[in-house]
Amino acid sequence: MSKASEEMPESGLTRYKITLEYNGHGYAGWQRQPDVLSIQQVVEEAINGFTNQNVSIIVAGRTDAGVHARGQVFHVDLKPFSKPMDEFAVLKAINAYLRPHPIAIINVQIAGEDFHARFSATNKLYRYRIINRPGSPALERELCWHIGKTLDIDAMREGAKYLLGHHDFSTFRAAECQAKTPMRTLNRLDIIERPYDTCGGQEIIIETEAQSFLHHQVRNMVGTLSLVGLGKWQPKDIKTALQAKDRSKGGPTSPADGLYLMRVDYGSSH
Repeated sequence: MSKASEEMPESGLTRYKITLEYNGHGYAGWQRQPDVLSIQQVVEEAINGFTNQNVSIIVAGRTDAGVHARGQVFHVDLKPFSKPMDEFAVLKAINAYLRPHPIAIINVQIAGEDFHARFSATNKLYRYRIINRPGSPALERELCWHIGKTLDIDAMREGAKYLLGHHDFSTFRAAECQAKTPMRTLNRLDIIERPYDTCGGQEIIIETEAQSFLHHQVRNMVGTLSLVGLGKWQPKDIKTALQAKDRSKGGPTSPADGLYLMRVDYGSSH
């Protein structure tokens, strides 16, 4: 029996698959914590507000403090409403209770009983944004990482190739990571460059996909690649760091502000 099937909704409850976006600045991350405000707490309280049901939601992947999402997914099991409500009505109702938080439900679907936001996920896409120009961003201060010195993007792309595939990512794993194994398979790691302003500023977008990631893996990979872009490391130093399987041999952890969970993919049955 799969983990997802072990956590099917109780009889009489309907399982909903819900997609949301949020600005993570000012929150203590996704997971509920005592004495600090989290995304999970705000969303659960919004659902409780309109349903009058004390719910606990299950998320595809917990994001850290300051990390944003454009396509986060969670599921929730709800009792029948006092009057019929379709998915769009549920979406509007939750959003009404989420105001004025920078959190918005963007899709609601009735899911099958075997759907599980975490265990049914087959792929996640993360995006990291770097603004590369001398002057720091005024309009997106908490939505990106500003690097003032010019980055060598070709060198960063060359270094990124060493991270593709199935590896022990201990070098890019946070000390507090609770994953049972450091082995992960990185299916994609692309670095895209595009104009940011009219004065030569560039936006560097780093996108990566895998079924799952270690705690801080994306931010640690980006921080390490920045050393290559700044000329402090050579591209092959990425391979050396990866093979060391030692966090102290990697680069810095990039700021949470630039990281976005863009999409969570599920099989055709979900």
